[in-house]
Amino acid sequence: MTEKRRLKIAVVSDIHLGTYGCRAKEVLHYLKSIEPETLILNGDIIDIWQFSKKYFPKSHMKVVRYILKLAGRGTQIYYITGNHDEMLRKFADMDFGNIRLVNKLTLDVEGHKTCFFHGDVFDFSIQHAKWLAKLGGTCYDALIILNTFINYISMKFGGKRVSLSKKIKMSVKQALSFINDFEEACANYAINEQCKTVVCGHIHQPSHREISTPDGSVLYLNSGDWVESLTSLEYNKGKWSVYNYMDDLAVKTIEHEVEEEAGVHDLLMEFNINPLTRLAKSA
Repeated sequence: MTEKRRLKIAVVSDIHLGTYGCRAKEVLHYLKSIEPETLILNGDIIDIWQFSKKYFPKSHMKVVRYILKLAGRGTQIYYITGNHDEMLRKFADMDFGNIRLVNKLTLDVEGHKTCFFHGDVFDFSIQHAKWLAKLGGTCYDALIILNTFINYISMKFGGKRVSLSKKIKMSVKQALSFINDFEEACANYAINEQCKTVVCGHIHQPSHREISTPDGSVLYLNSGDWVESLTSLEYNKGKWSVYNYMDDLAVKTIEHEVEEEAGVHDLLMEFNINPLTRLAKSA
């Protein structure tokens, strides 16, 4: 058995449990490979927006159970609410043993004031046109379903995985502009709060960079997601780093196949659902 990596802090976000795009098996494998003193779940862990009673497979439930097991073993866990699990915000500041539910978090990390939040408060569509954001989320989920089917066929014939949504986002200048605006907004907030480091999620874009403004500078970190990027943030020995699951040599021998609970037939059936109909049902 591979020895667990001991970490001071691990940050994961945008797992989106309860959706077809969620890579629950990889999430569980990652969590089992580390031993963090503190685990920060930075929003959109359970996707309540896209939640469907007919789809919450065992592999997704195993992630929930393992997080509870970590708490039982002494890991301090902070669950920061995001937009897809915003329903939990009314329960903020509640403690469940070693699990604390919060809307945002500020910690002293070895002398550095560090703020953690999901980041959706800096997203115009979330704040001013939530119906559009939910429609976008539904369409994104449909694209992930189509992507899963394409990857299934590709891998059957010896090809590689591709990410349609990531290629689309990175090819659209407006999307890149949004990412930059989001990062600067988060940085400005952190600087006003006199934080040395700001840790976000939400945009599914892992990042580790210094952002300077006329008012100061801050280390901006984004944990990415577990739908496409399969990344997290790790703090150990005085340094932050972005962990990429697919770059980890320890997982190169693992075959990543479509989950048995979500066969190709099921995926295609879900893909045929009209996104507008599904949105109306969830409203």
